[in-house]
Amino acid sequence: MDIRIDHIRKEFGDFPALHDVSLNIGSGELIALLGPSGSGKTTLLRLVAGLEFPTQGRILFGDEDASWKSVAERNVGFVFQHYALFRHMSVADNIAFGLNVRPAKNRPPKAEIRRRVEELIEMVQLSGMEGRYPAQLSGGQRQRVALARAMAIEPRVLLLDEPFGALDAKVRKELRKWLREFHDRTGHTTLFVTHDQEEALELADRVVVMSQGKIEQVGSADDIYDNPQSAFVFSFVGDNASLPVSIDQGQVLFNGKPLGIETSIARNSARLFFRPRDIALRSEGPALEGRIVSSRRLAGARIAELDMGSGTDGRIEIELPLTVASNQGDIVRFLPSRWSVF
Repeated sequence: MDIRIDHIRKEFGDFPALHDVSLNIGSGELIALLGPSGSGKTTLLRLVAGLEFPTQGRILFGDEDASWKSVAERNVGFVFQHYALFRHMSVADNIAFGLNVRPAKNRPPKAEIRRRVEELIEMVQLSGMEGRYPAQLSGGQRQRVALARAMAIEPRVLLLDEPFGALDAKVRKELRKWLREFHDRTGHTTLFVTHDQEEALELADRVVVMSQGKIEQVGSADDIYDNPQSAFVFSFVGDNASLPVSIDQGQVLFNGKPLGIETSIARNSARLFFRPRDIALRSEGPALEGRIVSSRRLAGARIAELDMGSGTDGRIEIELPLTVASNQGDIVRFLPSRWSVF
């Protein structure tokens, strides 16, 4: 099922939660909506679900305008962060719920419901637990039940709102891998919300980075990480260092000294962004120069905090090889090997 989000605006009273958002989602894609709290990602998901309705714009499922259709009419499966399971129902009854409450004319026969529930219990790897109650399950198992319940109604679209947010790190990692495999088997068009960049980059076919009610960038994990298109995306996704710089006839200067870096930006001031590991040490020639304030070991490298001598905005972290001396007070000269100027 293709989904087209066409110039959507959503206001709550006088507060605009989404500003002219457009997005095309291909059938069978797994899409992550990534952003900080208040970026509009959950509002967008709820609009797709039919839990909210747009102030302006349209949401199309295929060629059908679903903008004002109810959740039931859209036939979407929704998985919440905190499971929302019925505590008084067994695993099997929770999964069957959406089928059992259908009007009689649309309700499958009991044997068909039972067959579908058994199939889903096996698919989500909970065989033998169909008679248990939510209180008897771990957090990861409950979330699998919630996913099976959403899948039982054979939805056209699967929507997940921070599906692993209530779980510990180890369980989250296991479920991320499982969800990707599950998606590849079922092929549903899936849209999930997360503020966890690692989760988005690992799971999604494409990542939609949002900020302040707008889409900042859409692309694959490699696109988003390696080619960020704005200062926000660079600073939000992955480790980063940034410094205030000035621009003089296309040349980037730091503290008034040219770095041998060119930019097409015409403004006098900007910021230089780079990843802490993407640096080359320099013994001569143009370079950034900083004094080591502190350093710490991290796996096969050392993270050095540098005072770059440009006031309160002048401390950054870079990654140094273990073979390089990194004592407090030492001077480090380097240039980023990959960078962006915004």
